[in-house]
Amino acid sequence: MVKTAVKLLDPTASQRITDQIADLSDWRGPVLTRLRKLILDSVPGIAEEWKWGTAVWTFKGNVVAAGIFKDHIKLNFFKGASLKDPKKLFNAGLDAKASRAIDFHEVDSVDEPSLKDLVRAAAALNASDS
Repeated sequence: MVKTAVKLLDPTASQRITDQIADLSDWRGPVLTRLRKLILDSVPGIAEEWKWGTAVWTFKGNVVAAGIFKDHIKLNFFKGASLKDPKKLFNAGLDAKASRAIDFHEVDSVDEPSLKDLVRAAAALNASDS
């Protein structure tokens, strides 16, 4: 019997997110790339993590997660119910006790300044809670 050495790779969270984007062969790949950049540019020190099989960005706690679905990308803000949303970006999970989400479909535009403001507010809320 011949034994073959198998090296198990444990990619970093950032690499897992990059791999997930690469596996998306339709509009979701470029949109997730854009959302990722917006999130990372919003808060100095925000970290990428891989939790529950999805991309999660953290700053003194969970800030936002990206769920990839067949027909949309969902950005779930963990403490979204506590955030002001003057531009009415939240369009999903509005009845949830703590979280709120934004569902992006292929034809949707991204309000970049307002999304950055939401990410900053979510990170600031985590910082004030710690």
